[in-house]
Amino acid sequence: MFTMLLMLHLVSTLAMAGLIWFVQVVHYPLFAQVGRDGFKQYEQSHRRLTTIVVAPLMLTEAATAMMLLWLRPDSIPFSAASSGVALVGVLWASTFFWQVPAHERLSQSFDTATHRRLVRSNWLRTVVWTVRGLLACWMILQIVSADGSLPPAVVP
Repeated sequence: MFTMLLMLHLVSTLAMAGLIWFVQVVHYPLFAQVGRDGFKQYEQSHRRLTTIVVAPLMLTEAATAMMLLWLRPDSIPFSAASSGVALVGVLWASTFFWQVPAHERLSQSFDTATHRRLVRSNWLRTVVWTVRGLLACWMILQIVSADGSLPPAVVP
């Protein structure tokens, strides 16, 4: 059970880490190339479609991070699991206090200053998701046996 939980956590976290790097380096900067006339419709579609992809991953990541507080082997310290949950809190706070309001403003019309704030503030999420990805990989390494295989079941 734990192995499956940790693998689900790893997959959702690494998916978000990869996605956020794409968003930060490619997607958000290209907002400025859309053009003012079509931007409102573009941004509204962007928000709707992005939510379809991101919401399940973020919810899975948050749920599995919380579960890891209680369902973890002794090889993964509580401090590592609680740090992971704290980082999820940073991500959700940043998303709802900075990115969502910026997207709401941009869905009315393109604004250069708001776009710049969106790109700049998103670096926090990019760094934190990268750290979370490294932490999730480290957790996997803590339960890998000497021959490189995962145990069939780890009971805390």
